Amino acid sequence: MSTGQRTGSIEVRHLRAFLAIADEGSVTRAATRLRVTQPVVSRTLAALEKHLGVRLVDRSTHHLALTPEGVAFRDKAAAAIAAFDEALDPGRLRDWPLRLGHAWSAFGPYTTPLLRTWQQRHPETPLELLRIDDRTAGLTRGEVDAALLRGPVSTPGLVTEVLFTEVRVAAVAADGPLATRASLSLADLTGGAVVLNTVSGATTLDLWPPGARPAATLTVANTDDWLTAIAAGRGCGVSGNSTAQMHPHAGVTYVPLDDAPPLPVLLARRDGPGHPALPRLAELAREIVARAQRERPGNSVG
Repeated sequence: MSTGQRTGSIEVRHLRAFLAIADEGSVTRAATRLRVTQPVVSRTLAALEKHLGVRLVDRSTHHLALTPEGVAFRDKAAAAIAAFDEALDPGRLRDWPLRLGHAWSAFGPYTTPLLRTWQQRHPETPLELLRIDDRTAGLTRGEVDAALLRGPVSTPGLVTEVLFTEVRVAAVAADGPLATRASLSLADLTGGAVVLNTVSGATTLDLWPPGARPAATLTVANTDDWLTAIAAGRGCGVSGNSTAQMHPHAGVTYVPLDDAPPLPVLLARRDGPGHPALPRLAELAREIVARAQRERPGNSVG
């Protein structure tokens, strides 16, 4: 475990112990992972809870679980540890990369222009595009400095800016009857199952009126599984038009949706001090979108 960096009476090792418990779901496995004894991990957790004045872990059942306070603290602890490790990584002292997360479709059609223009203008600061299957694409955990997100984001502690909106499309099995249609409505999708990415997706049943929702749902955890389920005919899906461009699939046909509201694409960062290049990233993202919209006036971005 880590040594002596202190915040009041709490050290980095307290956060590492808590995160190990949260990840492993067991004090015993956490101790094995940290290469210490189980009593040491238990005492470390107890000290952290005493310092915070809240219970982080529910020990009342056979299966260890985080309390609501523990769930909220987990993201904060992970972000703190990530920042600590990042600061002490000697390989990053010369070139401090700017990490940009996304869960799917990145910056849509603007992804390549963003990466190329950034490299030309700011070669001293590498821009790393990272796909992380998480609602905030790793932002709340401190795995990235900023994230490209879709749909409304209500996570506390984040600052978001809408960069553009894109039309929504239906994703249907390529050999199914809906694939031959020129366009579809939300009602056309309610006869069978709808595949929902409940981890990082932006589509929920709230997209449909309460009395006209799909007959069934199938939940998945990432875009790859979402595409696989649709191609197999297990259901259809709804996404932004960027998905059609960034995630083509031989077994999936994307069809325009006539009555679905547009999907906002956001640039998100944590509220507070961050990577010094974040303002330049936001400025470039706005510039690329504005340039494309001038060249294609009236076009709904996808």
